[in-house]
Amino acid sequence: MTPSRQGILFGLLAYSIWGLFPLYFKLLARSGTIEIVLHRYLWAVPVCTLVILITRAGDQLRAVFRTPRRVATLGAAASTLALTSGVYVYAVNSGQVVEASLGYFINPLVTVALGVAVLGERLRPAQWVAVTIGVLAVGVLTIDYGRLPWIALTLSCSFGTYGLIKKRVGGDVGAVVGLTTEAIVLSPFAVLGIILYTATGHGTFTANPPRQALLLASGGVAIVAPLLPFAAAARRVSLTTLGLLQYLTPVLQLLTGVLLLGEHMPPSRWIGFGLVWTALIVLSADGLRNHARQSRAQTDPAREAVNRAA
Repeated sequence: MTPSRQGILFGLLAYSIWGLFPLYFKLLARSGTIEIVLHRYLWAVPVCTLVILITRAGDQLRAVFRTPRRVATLGAAASTLALTSGVYVYAVNSGQVVEASLGYFINPLVTVALGVAVLGERLRPAQWVAVTIGVLAVGVLTIDYGRLPWIALTLSCSFGTYGLIKKRVGGDVGAVVGLTTEAIVLSPFAVLGIILYTATGHGTFTANPPRQALLLASGGVAIVAPLLPFAAAARRVSLTTLGLLQYLTPVLQLLTGVLLLGEHMPPSRWIGFGLVWTALIVLSADGLRNHARQSRAQTDPAREAVNRAA
């Protein structure tokens, strides 16, 4: 099997795990949203540490901690990811998985908008069309819900911000090393939060032993499990391919919400989702065209140099 095909399979595995997370979080419904998130980051530390030892990435991790600015940046990224996790868990356990999937569908559009607002990037005409259709879709869904789809907007904006902050860190920080740093930075807050939860009688770690304790502790594994195949995929396929594969996650979330969890989808909501998908098709097609254009621009000078040498 070629590395490219291996990368696609790894990518499908990673995005499938993320897409099926609603079923996992449903098992944790007895615990509150904040408690679930606190335990996820607490137990991520030993799991990530084990992966660091196995992959012999200790030197990379120590290099990150020798640069306080990087640690601070990753800490800021961790706080936005914790917000994303909290909103997502709340959405799942309050019966709003479909709206959560919408957040991940519109995330690429929000990322483009953040590029303009924060990085001063200029949009190509097709990107403007995609963003405009996305705004129209949010308007249609606002009418359908009778309110702003705040879960979807919060998820897309917080996760988009996470990506923006991670971009500032630099590409030489691996996915596992970055996540380990984020978990370590958040772990003191997780410990303090769990102590407060337990002291006020709201903690559920000891409820229904050992089931609930094992489920909460498995949060660390749940964070790392999709990340490993994702890292393997990122080494084998292009970012363009990864960008297309990422849509598998919200598709599985949507199907889980509608088919397995019985969430209602009126026709007006399908129209709103249809507009979002139209925007994503426009955005993806433009991205593929631009990628092909850049590849040709890089290939042509190389060919000319070879021809001149011949």
